[in-house]
Amino acid sequence: MTCPHLAYRHADDEREFGHDRAYCTVAERFVQPMRADICNDRHDLDHAEHCEIFREHDGAEP
Repeated sequence: MTCPHLAYRHADDEREFGHDRAYCTVAERFVQPMRADICNDRHDLDHAEHCEIFREHDGAEP
């Protein structure tokens, strides 16, 4: 299952990138490629339960 909170963007407000970059819509910031890979490749991952970024912004305890 891919992360429902990741979007891939080719640019930000200031510049264009040479390739799409992973953008976390929960944190409203770009995330490291390795983090995005884990979020997208772990089929047993419950994003609401296991993602500290989601939990932090949802008000859940870390």
